Amino acid sequence: MMEMLGIQDAAPETGDETLSGTVKWFDPGKGFGFIVADSGGPDILLHINILRNYGQGSIADGARVEIRTQETSRGAQVTEVLSIAPPEDLPPVVIERAGFDRETLDQMALEPARVKWFDKTKGFGFANVFGSQEDVFLHIDVLRQSGLADLQAGEALAMRVVNGDRGHLAAEVRAWETVTRER
Repeated sequence: MMEMLGIQDAAPETGDETLSGTVKWFDPGKGFGFIVADSGGPDILLHINILRNYGQGSIADGARVEIRTQETSRGAQVTEVLSIAPPEDLPPVVIERAGFDRETLDQMALEPARVKWFDKTKGFGFANVFGSQEDVFLHIDVLRQSGLADLQAGEALAMRVVNGDRGHLAAEVRAWETVTRER
């Protein structure tokens, strides 16, 4: 994929610059996407390997990011993701629609879990909290609230889980690496 983009030939021309911006689009299947810097200018390439170094395999369109970039002969490219904030124009989280309040949710522990399966097209999937066989429902809106766009089977997560009318429901999802980085 990087050969198709010509990235391996892109010799650095200038040093790193720290910028803030918004994810224009990102396609985990293609392995890349673009960011629009707040300061303007051409789109900035974000490769999936750089995103994985941050601990995520996807990122929601419209997410706010702080990044380090490097100008190359092929244009600006992200060299490091420093922070990700979810998009601001999202619908109410599934949990709010289910009658749970944010204050109660924030007091719940983040539990380690693994994705069982997730289908972005269907908009949902399931995970299992370590040590439990019970499935936890994952809704795509909960992912978007966390700045994620997709999950892969086996991916490690940290989740806040509530008991809803139909069983266990992920109220908040975070990439495992971001949680361990906060400790």
